[in-house]
Amino acid sequence: MAGLDFEKPIAELEKKIQELKNLAGKKIDISSEVKKLEEKLEHLKKDTYKHLTAWQKVQLARHPHRPYTLDYVSFFITDFLELHGDRAFGDDKALICGVGKLDNQKVIVMGHQKGRDTKENLKRNFGCAHPEGYRKALRVMQLADQFNIPIVIFIDTPGAYPGIGAEERGQSQAIATNLRDMAKVGVPIVATVIGEGGSGGALGIGVADRVFVLENSYYSVISPEGCAAILWKDGSKAPDAAEVLKLTGPDLLKMGIIDGVIPEPLGGAHRDPQQTALNIKEIIVKNLKELKNFDKAELLKLRYNKFRSIGAYA
Repeated sequence: MAGLDFEKPIAELEKKIQELKNLAGKKIDISSEVKKLEEKLEHLKKDTYKHLTAWQKVQLARHPHRPYTLDYVSFFITDFLELHGDRAFGDDKALICGVGKLDNQKVIVMGHQKGRDTKENLKRNFGCAHPEGYRKALRVMQLADQFNIPIVIFIDTPGAYPGIGAEERGQSQAIATNLRDMAKVGVPIVATVIGEGGSGGALGIGVADRVFVLENSYYSVISPEGCAAILWKDGSKAPDAAEVLKLTGPDLLKMGIIDGVIPEPLGGAHRDPQQTALNIKEIIVKNLKELKNFDKAELLKLRYNKFRSIGAYA
């Protein structure tokens, strides 16, 4: 499993424990020593992961083994059928949309999808959606509105694709249209940031009734590297930028930008994807049930007020 810089002491201790366990097969009684090291390892893990800096959480949010949208779909969405195309240009594989069942309740599911290797990342464009991806998402959301199907969203993108082709096809307009028209979709929408929540690329499918962030994910107007380049003309100051951007769950919750932080297993979602999926599912099911109690007019009013109040201060 790929390790991050701040995880090196943990990896070294894990390696030492494994070496001792291998020696134990040679009729040497070192069980007490192994037990002491395992206790030390547990304390080290708790101390490390319970006191992560904002930059360390950004690194975990980008971990190559972190579960992606289709992983969560496979865990708790049944009978999933992917829908393709924006009916104008093409299909964007960086943003998947489809219909399935969540505990026998029909739901529309959509989210950014990254790749596990270079070939798949090129196919998925590293999770950076094109305008046709956002138009596809809106088309499917309007379909959900027509058939009164709630929407479940997974956000995981460093940002919308900024290439010339995307700009020529109206990237900014596609995102702006989604911001406007998502506010009019009259069904419950629950969104979860499962990794990176970068700028308009995230917000393009983020106008939801309830927005949650996984414990080691981030949601920000710009990447720490981009912020550092603008403020200090120095990308190496990304850790400082991550702190001042207030992009982690607790800060976002304090500012009223999100509705809750979903806990992850110790060490990150990639350490126990199934438990992470259960945590996310529990939150989604609970909130969809609550949102069902509102009629369409109430739902739209609450969603409008939610986003209008963001950034207000006294």
